[in-house]
Amino acid sequence: MRTPIYKSRPVAPSAARLGAERINDFIVMSEGCSNTYLLETSEGSVLINAGMAFEGPVHYQNFCEASAQANDIRYVITTQGHVDHVGGIEFFRAKNPGLEYIAQAGNPEHQTYDGRLQTYRAKRSGFRFIERFRADAGYYKEHGFNIGAAHAPATPEITFEERHEFKLGDLEIVLIAAKGAETNDSLVVWLPQHGICLTGNIFGCPFGHFPNLVTIRGDRYRDALVCADAAQTVLDLEPEIILYGHHAPVIGKKLIHEELTVYRDAIHYVHDEVVKGMNEGKALHTLMQEIELPPELEVGQGYGKVSWSIQAIWENYSGWFHHESTTELYSVPSSDVFSDLVELAGVDALVERARAKFDAKEPEAALHLLDIVRKADPTHTPAITLSLTVHESLLASQDNFWLEGWLEHQINQLKAQV
Repeated sequence: MRTPIYKSRPVAPSAARLGAERINDFIVMSEGCSNTYLLETSEGSVLINAGMAFEGPVHYQNFCEASAQANDIRYVITTQGHVDHVGGIEFFRAKNPGLEYIAQAGNPEHQTYDGRLQTYRAKRSGFRFIERFRADAGYYKEHGFNIGAAHAPATPEITFEERHEFKLGDLEIVLIAAKGAETNDSLVVWLPQHGICLTGNIFGCPFGHFPNLVTIRGDRYRDALVCADAAQTVLDLEPEIILYGHHAPVIGKKLIHEELTVYRDAIHYVHDEVVKGMNEGKALHTLMQEIELPPELEVGQGYGKVSWSIQAIWENYSGWFHHESTTELYSVPSSDVFSDLVELAGVDALVERARAKFDAKEPEAALHLLDIVRKADPTHTPAITLSLTVHESLLASQDNFWLEGWLEHQINQLKAQV
């Protein structure tokens, strides 16, 4: 009987720390916001991903202590164009003059896209990472590293569309595009002589979880079928080891086949149920409440959630207009009439109704009512206090990295107002 792998693996990523791990006789891993790997050969080494800009010096020191080839890196390859993969490239380039960067052809576009929204994304992600950043800053300062290193785009010297193969020393390296699985330039690194696949984060941040088809920090939608196809791409390779973008390697051909098959089929199941519901004329929120994975397709929901992905699939197909109200087509939000509702119904009546909803185990309905009150009267103490209680109850019953961060952020803001 299958025991889902997500139950035995951590969820949350963390910034690089001192100390590397030797995976085998030619691969060294340095964990971080995304893992970096040094592949050693008789003619120099290959770096897979480079971490955030501020992590570069830590990864470099880790590799220096674990390998004689940290200053003989011939190539760097990124499995995707996110800043936690490309940020450290220029640092490693300075340490290894002549280093060449290899990426899938969509990489320049993705880096440009990320750069265009850098300020927006930093603000949107702050609720989840600001406290972690403060802890990281203390650790880095303690060990003499500067966490303030600015991100700099990196320009690849070599790009490819579907497949790129080369050999360094006696190591054969095959790069296979998985465009759109995480970013438009996603790829996997296949070492056919060893049955090892370096996948980066194409199956989401933690291995064994449902993918984030859109992140609540703000990003482009990811197509569910593209994500499922990426799983099939790796399944077809039949790897014995996956070196993942986060946490420890995934080891065992049978285990990998089983987990990726369930992951692929879970995505197809949710996708097909959404499409079926759309064709039957069901409302989006009805689908979000009704669709659940069957037991045989159990995967974690600690990073992406099935309900969020249902909405992502629906909107990826149908767009932002839900055909529920004419007001969707105009610029005035419903919150603009909240003060009118408060004036008509009375603050106390709305808060008491919210309390009744909460007592009836309808916390989301309670928050809708409390949002009306707090929009009209942001300092209303009973509404703030009840909202705090509702958020704390929601926090106690969830295990999702992003939702946990959002609820904690809201709780801290509410506590500051009491």
